[in-house]
Amino acid sequence: MGAGVEGPVGSKKEVAECKHKFANSNDPVVSQTFTLDRVFNPEGKSLTSMRGFRYCSWSPLGCDANGRCLLAALTMDNRLTIHANLNRLQWVQLVDLTELYGECLYENSYRLSKTQEPSQEDLGNFAEFQRRHSMQTPVRMEWSGICTVQQVKHNNECREVSSVLLAVVFENGNIAVWQCQLPFLGKESISSCNTIESGISSPSVLAWWEYEHSNRKMSGLIVGSAFGPVKILPVNLKAVKGYFTLRQPVVLWQEVDHLPVQNIKSIPLYHPYQKCSCSLVVAARGCYLFWCLLLISKAGLNVHNSHVTGLHSLPIVSMTADKQNGTVYTCSADGKVRQLVPIFTNLALKFEHQLIKLSDVLGSIRSHGIAVSPCGAYLAAITTKGMANGLHPTTKTYQVQFVTLKTCEEAAAQLLESPVQNLYRQVDLTDLVRWKVLKEKQIPRFLQEALDQKIERLGSTYFWRFKLFLLRVLSQSLQTPPSEALWRPTHEDTKVLIVDSSEAGGSEKQPSEQGRQDLSEAHKDQDSQPAPSTGGAQEQSTEEKVLEIQAQMEAVEMHLTREHMKQVLGEVYLHTWITENTSIPTRGVCDFLTSDKNYEDRTARVLIGHILKKMNKQTFPERCSLCKEI
Repeated sequence: MGAGVEGPVGSKKEVAECKHKFANSNDPVVSQTFTLDRVFNPEGKSLTSMRGFRYCSWSPLGCDANGRCLLAALTMDNRLTIHANLNRLQWVQLVDLTELYGECLYENSYRLSKTQEPSQEDLGNFAEFQRRHSMQTPVRMEWSGICTVQQVKHNNECREVSSVLLAVVFENGNIAVWQCQLPFLGKESISSCNTIESGISSPSVLAWWEYEHSNRKMSGLIVGSAFGPVKILPVNLKAVKGYFTLRQPVVLWQEVDHLPVQNIKSIPLYHPYQKCSCSLVVAARGCYLFWCLLLISKAGLNVHNSHVTGLHSLPIVSMTADKQNGTVYTCSADGKVRQLVPIFTNLALKFEHQLIKLSDVLGSIRSHGIAVSPCGAYLAAITTKGMANGLHPTTKTYQVQFVTLKTCEEAAAQLLESPVQNLYRQVDLTDLVRWKVLKEKQIPRFLQEALDQKIERLGSTYFWRFKLFLLRVLSQSLQTPPSEALWRPTHEDTKVLIVDSSEAGGSEKQPSEQGRQDLSEAHKDQDSQPAPSTGGAQEQSTEEKVLEIQAQMEAVEMHLTREHMKQVLGEVYLHTWITENTSIPTRGVCDFLTSDKNYEDRTARVLIGHILKKMNKQTFPERCSLCKEI
């Protein structure tokens, strides 16, 4: 096993001997290269310690045991691990991929495949020492989308099996693709690991290319080099049925122009002229933006590429994209952000760009990175103080600044026409609407009318939940905020002063004087207060409004409860055999839905009638959480 934090490159004794040999070599090229390379020499000795994170990547939502995201973290000492937030604010390391991959290489004698002949050089050769480290030193890693397939069980019942892929590119250009079963629990959830040779020297960035054409899902890996080239590699997902890949690698940019690729984004779009889906790949190269439009037609794969110039005077340090509409945001170190909107033409596309100066709002700043919220409502920027009077600040304080990119009206319109039908996945849009309701203490009239029309015409539970959300925020806005934070302890002095009887006689006159003083202060307070009729009427109107809102909330909650009960009864009607741990109070749910005679729901009555006829075929028990088994 290897020493320090790197993966195993040989036995511990052999690695220690080689390190001592290279550090004290008479050849200055070998000794200085070894001493200054932090991959070989993570301790550093006289160099600064390697602490912190080099790169992090979030998985899609729904990958851990609680349905949240996983975090793949690459530390400064080249350790790649996967973490999960199992409890509130408690992160737990689930697996160490650097250790696992090092063990696999050690077992295969540092070969990519068993058919490849092992190297004849021993670890004492500096070139072999470098090769073994470079093939297991991660550069970047990215998660794919969740892959879902149908699996038939022994009783002919279908169940969905989900998995996610984590691609890791190493210094030598190889890419390891880990397939993880969901929910991801640890080492036992890793089903396979395949290694791909990219042919890219000095890889700098990695991204997944996911494309859907004629209901066929395709995937690949986009790899960028520090020397300039960009290409898409095919990823053969043999274990995931229904997913396809490219027949051969596709070179998006071939010239070695020494403009390093810093960031890559793949955006799925719809081509209005070709009437089909397409894929837009954008990459930050120096101070330019490289774009490539990929379109599959009957003739094959069409590739259009070009560069957008004149965006920044300094290199692009960060780039993000809104996958809802394809808008791209680039950022340079001087605090300038460019918003690029793709516009399709008959041949390819063009970009309309707009300058956003963060320094106009935040003052002199230096920006380090940007990110856009999932639905494009907010832009987050990491900044530090810029130069003042031509001098750099003595200390750096990193801050996260938020910039709103949409108005409340735009957010509300997007929520009403959203194909997602899930408020939880559009929390940035709902936050804008929430802020508007809290500020004005009323639901905007245009939103109320449009929502009522949607409910009357479609009746989807999504719009009912949206209405309940607005009513709850409105109720919160009308409540009187507490004077102190509820979590803060009170500091009232509850001690009583006990005096002697001798002192009590001298203080008999004090209560009368104190009473006159309190009475005069009470008169002053009454004079300063407004007329009781105006204040009382205002409080009464507010209380009536709160009671009216609570009544509306109860009506909406009752409607949603009934709709959810109907969904449960629908599942009961379609499945006469359910797993042994399932217990549903079917008859109790039916009785609840028919108890209110004023509520006419023909769908529920027809469904209940069909269920009661087939209750004798039911093979699963009925149980309510509040009572015993029926």
